[in-house]
Amino acid sequence: MSKKILFIYYQNLKAGGVARVMINLANELCENGYDTSILFLMEGANTFYEINPKIKIHTLNSFGHWGVNNINPLLDKYLKKFRYKYSLKKYVYDFGQWDVMNKWLKNNHSQFDIIISCWYKLSAQISVNKTIASKTFAWEHSNFEVGGKIWGNLLRPKYKNLKGIVCINKTSVDYYKTLNPNTFLISNLIGEPFESIEKIDFEAKKNNLMYVGRLDEDKNVSSIIDAISNIDMKNFIFKIIGDGPELENLKKLAKDKNLQSKIIFTDQLPIVQIKNELLDSKIFLFMSKTEAFGMVLLEAMFCGNSLISYNCNHGPSDIVNDKNGFLIPMNDKMLFQENLQNLIDNDELLNNLNKSSFHNSFEWKKNKVLLKWNEIFKS
Repeated sequence: MSKKILFIYYQNLKAGGVARVMINLANELCENGYDTSILFLMEGANTFYEINPKIKIHTLNSFGHWGVNNINPLLDKYLKKFRYKYSLKKYVYDFGQWDVMNKWLKNNHSQFDIIISCWYKLSAQISVNKTIASKTFAWEHSNFEVGGKIWGNLLRPKYKNLKGIVCINKTSVDYYKTLNPNTFLISNLIGEPFESIEKIDFEAKKNNLMYVGRLDEDKNVSSIIDAISNIDMKNFIFKIIGDGPELENLKKLAKDKNLQSKIIFTDQLPIVQIKNELLDSKIFLFMSKTEAFGMVLLEAMFCGNSLISYNCNHGPSDIVNDKNGFLIPMNDKMLFQENLQNLIDNDELLNNLNKSSFHNSFEWKKNKVLLKWNEIFKS
């Protein structure tokens, strides 16, 4: 009898790291003989990332509950200028969503051997119900500092009721082990189209520097633009792939620095196109202020890029090493620039590091990740 596994997450309606890694894992487990289901807490197509047709999909309308329909319109009407209105509306949604999910799980949890909750708020909610918690793994995708007073201080101690906790970086493991001894370190599964890259034509690579990701303040892409304005890029071009609230500011900054001919903004691209861009490029630049893992660093490695990354909390220090690039202390822009200039100036050094980085990526192949998941399911 194959084990029955249920994943729980909000949606699969747009680009997002958690939906993608969850679906990668669900697809692989399904192919490996597990009876796999996903519960999405939003109705709609849920088809942004491709899901194996053998996986059963359940949806709940967590926006159709009493809070969103009855309370939030009153907040909009009577608290127009209240500065915490948005936070209040979020709490109304969260507690209504909890109610909707809880009712569904009470009626349906007995159909599943293992539940995997894919977000800290959902894990906190589930951990309150000891029966359901005893078969649930919290799969932690964000920093352990998140949660605030309710999801962190008040409810996180309840994680002791969970079957286990799966973390994607070492510092989170240390923290969660104090709450639940069944805490495991398993890196995210990269999945296709990167997993099947077996060889790379390093000679065909272009002189491209690359950044892929959301363009918001946390990703700190303005500092990358600032850094490249202080070096001699020679015939290198910097490509920025992604979209977000900082896009227009970054375009303006590139213009102010007189780098319009050196920086290309592509906006959001489909994943296959991102793979092709990374296969073309040589150096991946990363100056994030905070991360939980840094999946895109692995994708760049799988495509044979050298990495230059700030050592933010948390993730890059688990990935970046002298075989694949340079891990730079936070905000040491001078050292970041020196290493970048050095790679641009030395073709042979860069080519060797790119090959070494690609070779190093084999450590992160899916077989090793799936083996760890299989082990905790069996235990």
